[in-house]
Amino acid sequence: MPKKEILIIFLCVIIFATGFILRVESVNLTSIPLSEQDYYHDQNDLPYMYEMDSYYNYRLTRNYIEHGYIGDIKVNGKNWDLHSHYPPGVEMNYPPVIVYVAAFFYKVVNLFANVPLIVTCFWLPAFVGPISGIIAYLFVRRFSNEYGGFAAGLFVVTIPFYFLRTIPGWFDTDMFNVLFPLLIMWFIVEAISNENPKKSSFLAVLAAFTTAIFSIAWNGWSYVFYIILGSFMVYMVLFRAMSLRESKDFHLKSTLIFLIYLLTTITFLFFLGTWVKLLAPLSFLGITVQSTWPNINVSVSELVKPSFEEFLSALGLVFFTGIFGFIWILRVLINEKLRKQQLPNFKWFFYVLLVMWTVIGLFSLKYGSRFIILVIPPLIVSSGVMVGICVEYFKILKANPKFKIFQIKKVSVIILTILLIIMVIPSALSDLKDVPVLKHSVNDDMMDASAWLNQNTTNETVIFSDWSYGHFFTASADRPFSIDGGSTNNPRAYWIYKAFSTDNETLSLGIFKMIATTGDLGYLTLDNYTKNSTKTAEIMNSILGLDKNSALSVLTKNYNLSTDQAVKIVNITHPDDSRPFLVLTYEDMLNDGYWNFYFGEWNFTTMKSYDCTYSHGNITGSSNYFETTNGVTIDPETGSVKWYGEVPYSLIIVEDGVVKKKYLNINSDNCIVLQMDTKQDLVLSKEFENSTFTKMVVERTNMTYFTQVYENDEVSVWAPKST
Repeated sequence: MPKKEILIIFLCVIIFATGFILRVESVNLTSIPLSEQDYYHDQNDLPYMYEMDSYYNYRLTRNYIEHGYIGDIKVNGKNWDLHSHYPPGVEMNYPPVIVYVAAFFYKVVNLFANVPLIVTCFWLPAFVGPISGIIAYLFVRRFSNEYGGFAAGLFVVTIPFYFLRTIPGWFDTDMFNVLFPLLIMWFIVEAISNENPKKSSFLAVLAAFTTAIFSIAWNGWSYVFYIILGSFMVYMVLFRAMSLRESKDFHLKSTLIFLIYLLTTITFLFFLGTWVKLLAPLSFLGITVQSTWPNINVSVSELVKPSFEEFLSALGLVFFTGIFGFIWILRVLINEKLRKQQLPNFKWFFYVLLVMWTVIGLFSLKYGSRFIILVIPPLIVSSGVMVGICVEYFKILKANPKFKIFQIKKVSVIILTILLIIMVIPSALSDLKDVPVLKHSVNDDMMDASAWLNQNTTNETVIFSDWSYGHFFTASADRPFSIDGGSTNNPRAYWIYKAFSTDNETLSLGIFKMIATTGDLGYLTLDNYTKNSTKTAEIMNSILGLDKNSALSVLTKNYNLSTDQAVKIVNITHPDDSRPFLVLTYEDMLNDGYWNFYFGEWNFTTMKSYDCTYSHGNITGSSNYFETTNGVTIDPETGSVKWYGEVPYSLIIVEDGVVKKKYLNINSDNCIVLQMDTKQDLVLSKEFENSTFTKMVVERTNMTYFTQVYENDEVSVWAPKST
């Protein structure tokens, strides 16, 4: 085998091994004391998966293996999910590539050993992530050199944002969102650069095919599609306006490649049925419909615009090397002599593509941190090319007798390059400190609660809770959830948050009973009568806490509905035979409890929420003097309790299942709750002192209309009392 091929294979192995070994280290949970690690391990002695969408993907893969399609059932030939947004469930429009790849991986692994599906799903990202590094290496080396390609490969497998989202246990579509864009970019650039017309056309078709596959791998694929089309158009304008150093024949060829790519991609998309998602980037233009209902997505961290510090932390060194690379590449391209020496295969179109991709990727960050993934491919390529240019400069200096300091051997250059690039590895290792203590983590208490639900409830029992852990419980307990991570931003979410924020237990009970039995039909039917969502919300809030006859009277007398209309509404909102349901709460709900009140108390007239106080912390200090991490101080000897110097309206102490209340300052707007068993505290607006959330999540005490039917250290399950 020629030395060149041996070198390529060797570097590919190094890149893959680096990425894989670093990712495997996350399994050790180094940030968790050894004595506590079992709490975060499943029955296979692996950490629970870190991201809740992982359990959704696992459930769909399990469905596919068990009965050949990703849904729970088929309805009119379409996949239907009976676990999410139940009732009635939801039609599935989910990119299935992750399911197909995981199922294939599972089948192959089980040819050699008996490995559970969840174990193969757990490990799959650690294999796919490093493959992206190999693609980056092979791509960049074609247009730079071995050094630049090797640098790009190492950058991909260690860049913090992609690294954390491809560790074992992060079983989500993120693993494909660098791999496919790099492939698409590579095929497009090769198609334009290749001298053979037939090969160019084939590569353009290959780019189109890869784009089509990407369309069933990630719902955000269309942004990449438009970036490529936009780059072609900008290049064509620049070619004519600036007389770029490329021949007229090359310009005509690039136009042809553009048309082949466009038409072939559209053809593939129609065949796959994903062409309708081409409209997704219209949100860039602000073409959205304002809804009266609260936008639940503002509570989803990855849909919130990242700060500049968060952005830099996500990209690490690559941000600086990538931006510097754009400047240096431009310097080389505008000098014909340097271009021939250092980047002979680099065309202006390639540069336009990289810059356009980065600019649009940066602009997309206004829609959330998840779009950081869009910026990674062009910055990786730019960084790799920049390293390649650096090495070429070394070669030029080496040939000049005036610069003896650069008279070094080739092996020294390789060693120096490795040492420089290896600087990115500590940043990847430092990211492991966040594993598994990410925003939400599954643990043994969660799994025990799932087992209880599975063994003690019927298949049709609807579970109500915060949406965050919905995917986990639907997969582990095999019970339908009213709302989960795939069904957050819809009017139903408001009603569930309202059920938690209100101190009217009959209203909470009425909301849960209605949604469990008739789903969204109640307020949707009323909306058809009122033609006004604000009025609909007002009416629903006034009747759901009443009995059926009282609700009927309110509808006809207070809101002038006809008797037929009112009867139809109450038969939906107050069903005679309600479906069984349970309410599940867990300790981690305290971290994000603010959103229950923000959305639950939404003002439909002003389209703003009640600005409540919500501050959660941990209790520290000695037995003689307590303080908390969020500003509460307590002196048991004097009885003095303050929050940032202010005496609260009330002090609520929860200890050993007993709740004690003491009213201190009628002029204060806030109350303080101390959970002595868990060493946590909560400062909350006094309006919500007796809310369902406070009773179930903070105090964990039985209520007038709800009783606790299961409890462990982390989770409580509540059932409506028999009436």
